[in-house]
Amino acid sequence: MIRKLLSDEVWARIESVLPGKEGDPGRTAADNRWFVEAVLWIGRTGCPWRDLPKAFGRWHTVYMRFSRWRRKGVWERVIHAVADETEIKHVLIDSTIVRAHQHSSGARKKRSATLGRSRGGLTTQLHLAVDDAGRPLRLIATEGQVTDISCANELVEPLRTGAVIADKGYDSNAFVESIRATRAKAVIPPRSNRKTKRRYSRVLYRTRNIVERFFNRIKHFHRVATRYDKLSGNYFAFASLACAFGPLVRM
Repeated sequence: MIRKLLSDEVWARIESVLPGKEGDPGRTAADNRWFVEAVLWIGRTGCPWRDLPKAFGRWHTVYMRFSRWRRKGVWERVIHAVADETEIKHVLIDSTIVRAHQHSSGARKKRSATLGRSRGGLTTQLHLAVDDAGRPLRLIATEGQVTDISCANELVEPLRTGAVIADKGYDSNAFVESIRATRAKAVIPPRSNRKTKRRYSRVLYRTRNIVERFFNRIKHFHRVATRYDKLSGNYFAFASLACAFGPLVRM
């Protein structure tokens, strides 16, 4: 018997953003929920596509549909379906390094653009913004050697919030000024080599563990904790799924 991950409540929140509804162009899908369960099973277990249980259907059919949805940006839309960007008190940002399995190498350079080489070998880095309730807001994937500050503005620019909370890796004059320009607080500890130490709210900074716990949660998805996918788009799709469902599904 296959253990299902989606509850009725979670399904109700994402059903409307998936293709195949009545009125959509093309064929109406009767099995969207079971298909999403199949993709979650692959992401959660980290198994090869060929090992997908037969109860989900032919593995190649499921994989091709997963790829079509990835090209259409469906998996990224799911993140926005579970996020509520209308009232964001605080935004917390951070990044994590993901080691790549040997199976992830070998694709053409453009198709593996987020696979880089750092001290840990081949790695990908996930940059993430969550709100104070632990809901995902933005996700970016880069090569492992990319610095945190490189993606900082892209993570927070579209968002309106009262404070941006981050660690010392984001301590940059330009970034702090860009936050203040939106009338938000920059809750970022100054680096030790700064001559003038900038003041920040230590009380708010203690909440930074929200984004750290979020990373711990999504790494329950084995296909996110280790990169097995050759194609950057496929890995990002699984990371998007983990962000959308990680805090919500039954582990």
